[in-house]
Amino acid sequence: MNHPELDIEKITRQLEDAKAALIDQSYQSKESRATVMLDQQSVGRLSRMDALQGQAMAKAEEDRRQLAIRRIDAALARLDRETFGECIECGEWVAVKRLEWDPTVLKCIDCAE
Repeated sequence: MNHPELDIEKITRQLEDAKAALIDQSYQSKESRATVMLDQQSVGRLSRMDALQGQAMAKAEEDRRQLAIRRIDAALARLDRETFGECIECGEWVAVKRLEWDPTVLKCIDCAE
């Protein structure tokens, strides 16, 4: 049984909307993660280093987005299995406010410490 004190439909919509936004951000930032191609004859070393640093930051942001998507998928799977809101460590219910703040949390506050 999912957490009895939560509006499961609202949580599901929230998770699905967050996932859609992350996928959209990923698509829109695809170009910034592409291979840096600069002609060193016309562009200086510092400009190339700036471009490489920008690419590295974009890749790191994409890694964070993909992790968030995996966490959302896991939360949606828990909703389907009707185990959403149960602490994975002790089996007690995670606090409602904690789940409303971040529906992807896996543990109650005691087990998370």
